[in-house]
Amino acid sequence: MTRLWNEPADFADEMIDGFVAANERYVRRVPGGVVRSTTSPTGQVAVVIGGGSGHYPAFGGLVGPGLAHGAAMGNLFASPSTQQVYSVAKAAEVGGGVYFSYGNYAGDVLNFDAAQERLRAEGIACETVTVTDDVVSATAGEKHNRRGIAGDLTVFRIAGAAAEAGADLAEVTRLARHANERTRSFGVAFSGCTLPGAEQPLFSVPDGRMAIGLGIHGEPGIDETDIPTADGLAELLVEKLLAEVPDGVEVEGARVVPILNGLGSLKYEEMFVVYRRVAQLLEDAGLELVDPHVGEYCTSFDMAGTSLTLFWLDDELARLWETPVDTPAYRRGAVAPRQRVAVVADAAVDAATEIPDADDASRAAARTVLAAVRTIADTVDAHVGELGRIDAVAGDGDHGIGMQRGSHAALAAATAAVDAGAGARTTLAHAADAWSDKAGGTSGALWGVILNAVAAKLGDRGRPDAAAVAAGVAAGSRGVTDYGKAEVGDKTLVDALVPFSATLTGAVDAGAGLTAAWQAAADAATRAAGATADLLPRMGRARTHGQNSVGTPDPGAISLALIVTAVGETLATEQNQKECVNG
Repeated sequence: MTRLWNEPADFADEMIDGFVAANERYVRRVPGGVVRSTTSPTGQVAVVIGGGSGHYPAFGGLVGPGLAHGAAMGNLFASPSTQQVYSVAKAAEVGGGVYFSYGNYAGDVLNFDAAQERLRAEGIACETVTVTDDVVSATAGEKHNRRGIAGDLTVFRIAGAAAEAGADLAEVTRLARHANERTRSFGVAFSGCTLPGAEQPLFSVPDGRMAIGLGIHGEPGIDETDIPTADGLAELLVEKLLAEVPDGVEVEGARVVPILNGLGSLKYEEMFVVYRRVAQLLEDAGLELVDPHVGEYCTSFDMAGTSLTLFWLDDELARLWETPVDTPAYRRGAVAPRQRVAVVADAAVDAATEIPDADDASRAAARTVLAAVRTIADTVDAHVGELGRIDAVAGDGDHGIGMQRGSHAALAAATAAVDAGAGARTTLAHAADAWSDKAGGTSGALWGVILNAVAAKLGDRGRPDAAAVAAGVAAGSRGVTDYGKAEVGDKTLVDALVPFSATLTGAVDAGAGLTAAWQAAADAATRAAGATADLLPRMGRARTHGQNSVGTPDPGAISLALIVTAVGETLATEQNQKECVNG
């Protein structure tokens, strides 16, 4: 269990602050994460890694000469937001372009890709390699869909070594992709992990049992068995990985880097006992072991578990693997001292200059927007535990707290905008950006898309009518499907959003007022969200454990249905109040 925290919502930020304070010779704080505190040669490719917090030493602990130039660090088990990734990349970039790398998870892909496109639009060259080393998360034929776990380290190291050697962006990307193709991992767990402030772990394993094929975000395993002996576990790990050797590799005489990774609370002594047998088995198979690693390289908060990674070397990769590395949590060889970066404080921005002019009608509409955003935050607060419970069935259990972070950030931003005299569009746009930035993850990105699309149709002049709101929701629905690539039937938020939008537009087109149309649409969303219980997930982290989720609705669809229902009640209350005043 997790024992020490102040406010759970502040844990990630306070952890990063403490990490930087303890490692100023290596890293400095920037919005969204950390970058090197030492200089890098002008024109060098900037290697930017990242993901959610809770995996130390991934990701901030791997920033330093010979490895990463920066790490975007999201909230616990939530991908960093687009703005966080962009901010870190801008701070790390030194003229050679940006190479991004991270584990293959839906939220990370959405937010890193969006940041990449934003940087490219500014003329900064970018490329990406997602890490896909977890052999149980998809078949060999669909290995591009696999998750990234402890194999992150090998891909990150090769990219960092290539950049250190002066390779250009295309070559760094080629070598990292080659490293990913030659990395395989497999893990087990004996207990789940517990996030700060949570009363229960994200999943549990019965006493005397072991979960097989787990992820690194509190996702349950795909199977379960009795806990074997240390030798028995070693045999399971090695057998699984030797059953899938990378294309073109002959096992006899091959060189591998074995990495036995602890997931958070397994003792090093236990891992050494396991590794003793791992080494024997690999050598018996005819392999040459190079630079064995036993320790914690990519954890899952306080989870008790371990994973084995095999990195299959060739001459090219072996040379790069010898590159010296000096980071807060990972060191190899000797790195010459580097000059510290001279940091210039950014000029303060007057928030008032960010508020466009609005007329009285739009300011009045902005107060309705604020009431709706407050209702969203209250609704999420009331259901945060249940949303987490639903998400933990086949996911990582963080949907409730992610929605809570996002909705409260949106409320604070909307309140500040209204206080500054903003109109409806600006108020909702500020809320959307704050939600996306503070929530991170898939849900943060998608709710940012939805709210920004609605905001664009509201305007800062006049009071928007029902048709404008319906058009905004329709644009948001299209934006989500375009951005996230999910379709109806994939068991995602889309399954509730599409019928909500279609019903709202149909009712408005038929002459209904906004409140009546909205409430009819909310009913449709609620029915559709409930029906997702019968679906198999085809997108996101739950896809790996799809059968587990049958019988449980999708948390993203449920949260949307709860929210639009509550907002409908707020609209009805405001309408009744106006009728009383006018009557």
